[in-house]
Amino acid sequence: MIYAVAILLPWLALILRGKVFQGILCVILQITVIGWIPATIWAIVVINNDNQDRRHREMLAAVKSGSIRP
Repeated sequence: MIYAVAILLPWLALILRGKVFQGILCVILQITVIGWIPATIWAIVVINNDNQDRRHREMLAAVKSGSIRP
């Protein structure tokens, strides 16, 4: 769902992820029609990186708690 928002309204996707300053910069980039594609790519990359960071933190927490053996 967040990827659909990133394609349609990249600035909103960034703000929903807690990246307010990046969201504002994204709106400025989107003012031009040419800037829409880079803004969309930027939002998708940020969301993907956030998802990877979350999975990484969850994995580290699981390993530290001993529920997963390395």
